[in-house]
Amino acid sequence: MESPIKSAVVLALTMGVSTISLAGSIAFSEAPVPRTDAEKRSILTSDQAVVDGVSVSIDYNTILRSGQTGTLDPNGYRYGQLYDSNGQPLTAEDGSPYLSNDNDFASLLRGTDGKFYMVSHFESRPGAMYLTELSQDPKNGLLTALRTRPLDFSSLKGGWVHCAGSVTPWGTHLGSEEYEPDAKQWRDGNITDYNAAMATYFGASPDDAGSVMNPYDYGYAVEVKVNDFGSATVEKHYAMGRVALELGYVMPDNKTVYLTDDGTNVGLYRFVANEPGKLDMGALWVAQWNQKSASGAGAANLNWIYLGWASSEQVRDWINRYRFTDIFDEVEPAVLAEGKKPSCPEGFTSINAGHEDGDHQCLKLRDINQDGAINWMDENIASRLETRRWAAMQGGTTEFRKMEGITFDPDRNQLYLALSEVDRGMLDFSRADRAPASYDKYDIGGPNHMRLAQANVCGAVYAMNLDSNYTALGIHPIVAGIPMTMDYGASAQSPEYDGTNKCDVRGIANPDNVTYMPGYNTLIIGEDTGSGHQNDMIWSYNLDAGTLTRIQTTPYGAETTSPYFYPNINGFAYLMSVVQHPYGESDADKLEEAGQLSAYTGYFVFPAMNK
Repeated sequence: MESPIKSAVVLALTMGVSTISLAGSIAFSEAPVPRTDAEKRSILTSDQAVVDGVSVSIDYNTILRSGQTGTLDPNGYRYGQLYDSNGQPLTAEDGSPYLSNDNDFASLLRGTDGKFYMVSHFESRPGAMYLTELSQDPKNGLLTALRTRPLDFSSLKGGWVHCAGSVTPWGTHLGSEEYEPDAKQWRDGNITDYNAAMATYFGASPDDAGSVMNPYDYGYAVEVKVNDFGSATVEKHYAMGRVALELGYVMPDNKTVYLTDDGTNVGLYRFVANEPGKLDMGALWVAQWNQKSASGAGAANLNWIYLGWASSEQVRDWINRYRFTDIFDEVEPAVLAEGKKPSCPEGFTSINAGHEDGDHQCLKLRDINQDGAINWMDENIASRLETRRWAAMQGGTTEFRKMEGITFDPDRNQLYLALSEVDRGMLDFSRADRAPASYDKYDIGGPNHMRLAQANVCGAVYAMNLDSNYTALGIHPIVAGIPMTMDYGASAQSPEYDGTNKCDVRGIANPDNVTYMPGYNTLIIGEDTGSGHQNDMIWSYNLDAGTLTRIQTTPYGAETTSPYFYPNINGFAYLMSVVQHPYGESDADKLEEAGQLSAYTGYFVFPAMNK
């Protein structure tokens, strides 16, 4: 029988990824699949890469682990330590300093002082970003952390769950705030522990979250400009909308930004700034999936629905003035007849957007600014404070599941988008392991634009073709994970089946962040998987050949975050790689000592690759 991996690749290639001639070439040796306990506790990597015909030895190099300090400042800040709004360290239950092991995206930047810096995310509540001054060895490109410090978010009411990110074409850090707190919880007085944890930033108990924090302060793109180690500006771009932002990615026109929305029943957004290089005002759109194929991971044409124009200055004012009850009237869905699905009364829009358990809502826009009529100003307020709900009310598609990383391929003028799972709202009234048309939680109340025939709990990476204005016109899969089920030809007798991996270890499981190597025909894919692969992996994917090569694995319970490629920094290329929360997502029983919990922020180094 033909390999399921090969079959998936052949399918992907027929869906529209063209073969082109590129100047550079890179090929990695295969990193091993962790089999022994010792291997599953380690970071395993490719031994070498052949870059433009030259063999290069490679290894994973750590810049900092959570809890460490810089080499020039051994008594300074500990990387990942969390602080409150007054700059006081937060403490754990035992009174020790609260250290986050949730290292996430880390950018490499040049300060205006000409020195080399890294801005790092910590995916916590409260969140943190750290600025680290680096030195670069001119002989081998190795990086050393000299000193590190947290960035001050107090003027912005703190940072929130900083997940993935990117580097803008003008050389600044563009970060994120994921899983925005649901403002309905403040209305209803049922704030979850997850959201209430932010109260500690204000010196309060989580029980006081309803009074000390405003949910509309979080869920935005965050730009950091580094001047020098003591001076960096931090700005939230409220005009870009408020979602569970995985990351924003700026196109080469310096104006168009794609925004990915992580979670269940979420959407894809496009922001276009008024001026190149300035993201503080502009127009917002949401994608509408017009399905062409229900097979595999699906395929569609994309329409874009306009959500209005706003400036960050306006949105800051709206955050202070309005609450959920000012924006929407809401009624409970009603069952009109036996056997009929719940529906909304006249005048209310039926949506299902953005909640893990599915949430059919009946909403109506209010006269928010109380000028006597519902108008474009009310719509713009809703579009920025309740972006996903308003996008759904306007006909946008809010049925994607676990929308993750996005990256641009200038060689093909394509975007690549990772969906960690193909499931739930993406199906047709179904869910993985449920019969078709038997499970309505994620489709009831919405338009059901996405009607895929089968779930894939291992996820897929898609390509989106762009026009000359960087507007995505269509979307199709290029590579998907292979579930270890009989449907895909696997069994307990399969040589790759070991009982611990729900996805074939010869392919991806739950793709998360992605980065493209320009001129080298190579997409890098990182995983965020629990039971898909016991040990998360990073892959190199050759877009012409459709072949995957495993280049890194992580210890038990860790997630790969922040793969990001820099083709030439002073004669060296870097592939960033972060190993988040070892033993934190699974296999906590394997932990032997507390030091193993520390996360890694690191990289691979190559000769310059600026073809």
